[in-house]
Amino acid sequence: MRHRSVADLMTPTAVAVQRGTPFKEIARLLDEYGITAVPVVDEENRPVGVVSEADLLRRHTAKDGPSTAEAMMSSPVHTARPSWTAVEAARLMERHRVKRLPVVDAGGRLIGVLSRSDLLQLFLRRDRAIQEEVREDVVVRILGLSPAAVHIDVDEGRVTLSGTVGRADLVPRLRRLCESVEGVVGVVHHLVVEPPRD
Repeated sequence: MRHRSVADLMTPTAVAVQRGTPFKEIARLLDEYGITAVPVVDEENRPVGVVSEADLLRRHTAKDGPSTAEAMMSSPVHTARPSWTAVEAARLMERHRVKRLPVVDAGGRLIGVLSRSDLLQLFLRRDRAIQEEVREDVVVRILGLSPAAVHIDVDEGRVTLSGTVGRADLVPRLRRLCESVEGVVGVVHHLVVEPPRD
């Protein structure tokens, strides 16, 4: 089973700002590009922070008024690598309670941004694609079962398995493997274990 990487899901960087970029310019860029945050980079295009709409609003209501990206940005910045799996990136977002991660190359230079909405694409996968992956990769290739042995029904990402398997240990294994398929939001089974023949 191939899991999509950060490189597959990220938005290639269209916009970034420097430390000295003023408040109004950042607000204009967010509006122009229809984004909710922008990475702040140094002279070598390495992320040093992120300025979000919330940062702009917070600064705008402060007594000292608007300022530069450096004064408003959230820092330190947490970054992802393009080779990471979506799960690795999601865990980092959850751990640090951030909504987006700048994606950097081996030299630490900005190449893209991964947002929560990018990760949601995994769960918008078509049911038929999920069904085919479960049948071909899980049932046939990994478990070595006949494709006719297990009936797979997928509805809105929920997988229902029915049929007959030869060993009881295959049931939890099959369920676990199905849960790891991208786009699957739940697995139920009505599998029957075939009693051993005398």
